[in-house]
Amino acid sequence: MKVFHLDLPAKPEDIAQLEIGAAVYLNGVVYTARESVYRKVLEEGAPLPVPDLAALSNANFHCSPAAAEDGKGGYNVGAVTATASFRFAKSLPRWIDQSGARLIIGKGGMPADDYKNVLAPRGAVYLTTVGYGTGALLGRGIRKVRDVFWLEELGIAQAMWVFEVENFGPFIVESDVAGHSLFAQHNEAINAGIEKLYAGLKTPALQRYGETTDRNNEVM
Repeated sequence: MKVFHLDLPAKPEDIAQLEIGAAVYLNGVVYTARESVYRKVLEEGAPLPVPDLAALSNANFHCSPAAAEDGKGGYNVGAVTATASFRFAKSLPRWIDQSGARLIIGKGGMPADDYKNVLAPRGAVYLTTVGYGTGALLGRGIRKVRDVFWLEELGIAQAMWVFEVENFGPFIVESDVAGHSLFAQHNEAINAGIEKLYAGLKTPALQRYGETTDRNNEVM
């Protein structure tokens, strides 16, 4: 497995070198933004809390931090748990255009067409966390909470956190700048026999909140 170390904000030429299936560690500044931040900025028209966000960081992490006040006016973050990006992927074209994000980090991947139609044309790629239970491992890479925005309004999970990170990872390169997707490639192989496997079964009565393949039914 190839391993890449990226300084943030990541340069286009560095992003272009990333190969699907490779591991990535990040150094610099990473910020969190998910559905509530997207709604506030894209739907309600709130300005980005960092005026030139792309100059500070172009790495947007879809996650919930385990953060607590440190008694000194700051915060300690013990872990960060990625959330499923596909639930609000329809907001990403506008978010990427407005924020300058080029590294989208989360879990679960994106709708298959978005790799070529949304990310690739904008020079952006998707990085995924490595399985479950790695939140504490990722937390070790957070050196400092640089700032947090809309905390009281949106809460810990949905607020926009700005982290200074070092050797933050590992993440897996799930898509590249050409729009190839690791998940999509493996899904094709799996889906070839999926209908036969589930033939005759009823639709599941319970599903994860927000889980859908219909863009009109996404959480956002």
